Amino acid sequence: MSVKILALGFGLVILFSVLELIRKEKLTFKYALGWLVIGIVAIFSSIFETVIFKTASFLGFKLPSNFIFFSLLSVFILFSLLLTVFLCQQNNRNDLMAQKIGILELEIEKLKRKINKE
Repeated sequence: MSVKILALGFGLVILFSVLELIRKEKLTFKYALGWLVIGIVAIFSSIFETVIFKTASFLGFKLPSNFIFFSLLSVFILFSLLLTVFLCQQNNRNDLMAQKIGILELEIEKLKRKINKE
């Protein structure tokens, strides 16, 4: 019974921590969605633990703990992939911004030279 309470507490801590980070605008909903899902799944699975046992058995896992570890590993790999995609998008935006700033600086220099000649 204490493991069930611990899992429920863990899910609630994740859920409320993420909601607080969103409220303080330290985390956007786009990035928080996965963590919100994890918190909700943790709460759900701690209340209805038979779902884990039946799912693990249906998928062919000998032990539910193996299913949980496999699921967590899969989720973290998915999060890693998504964060890599977001990082690449941000890097592309930064490169584009640097190019635009360079062009603007060049145009400012040309305008300064034109003004100084007159």
